[in-house]
Amino acid sequence: MKRYKSKEGQELIHDTYNRLLDSWNVIHERQDILTSYGSTHIIIAGVITNPPLLLFHGVGDNSAMMWLYNIKRLSEHFYVIAVDAIGGSGRSEPNEHYYRSFDQTIWLDEILEQLQLEEVNIAGVSYGAYLAYHYAIMRPSKVRKIVCMAGRVASSQGEIIRTMMKAFLPEAIFPTEKNSKKLLRKLCGPNYTVFENHPILMNHWYYLLKYFNNKSMMKHKTIIFDDTQLQLLRDKSLFIIGELDILSNYPKAILKLRDNQLCYKIVKDAGHAVNHEQADEVNAVICNYLLA
Repeated sequence: MKRYKSKEGQELIHDTYNRLLDSWNVIHERQDILTSYGSTHIIIAGVITNPPLLLFHGVGDNSAMMWLYNIKRLSEHFYVIAVDAIGGSGRSEPNEHYYRSFDQTIWLDEILEQLQLEEVNIAGVSYGAYLAYHYAIMRPSKVRKIVCMAGRVASSQGEIIRTMMKAFLPEAIFPTEKNSKKLLRKLCGPNYTVFENHPILMNHWYYLLKYFNNKSMMKHKTIIFDDTQLQLLRDKSLFIIGELDILSNYPKAILKLRDNQLCYKIVKDAGHAVNHEQADEVNAVICNYLLA
């Protein structure tokens, strides 16, 4: 399966990825970790003696884009490892085994093993939020705490599909520059200007919509966990949800968190890009929760 719709599109995405990393203004290093499913690209920032924090982005985006407004604050307190999801639009490179039999838990096991990390904190956005609580359920002894931003605990695959269609259609089908801006405003709250005032970020967002093939991340399956499994998250999870997020702040999703006694915080004037739109507040909440 082709991850990019054209060679030109791939080059545009990679170029703006690198330029976004340059705009982080944080000392960092990049590594490629070989796993059973291909090469996983990670970006490391912060002091190794600080508590380790894995960062997971969502579907259709990558680490360079996702953590632009968070990395400076987080790397002051944590040894940050931002992971480009294999099969995604970042710099990880999947192999044939990824497309045949990908297992998220084994993939993350191998990353932690090669980094020699026995226990970690995890923070993720959207699909990255799912990946955070997925790993916390599957490997509870390896996860200290998780922060799930713009994430929900779905009750069915149908619920996932319906909300995704409501959020991304029809704009994502016709990825013009005009529609990319329209979709961004649809997903965000009033502070969407944090994107529009950053030309490289806006260009990257447009290129992802136009040239990246989201189907290449379909191997990242979403498991519907039962209430017994979700109990493993009660004392180690915090969900951060934008007040205006149509993908995670709706009655059924909030009821699911309440019924399972999962802690959550609603951030005012924020949508699905909560960690971009209200970065200072979100950064402070992450640090306070994980360092407590």
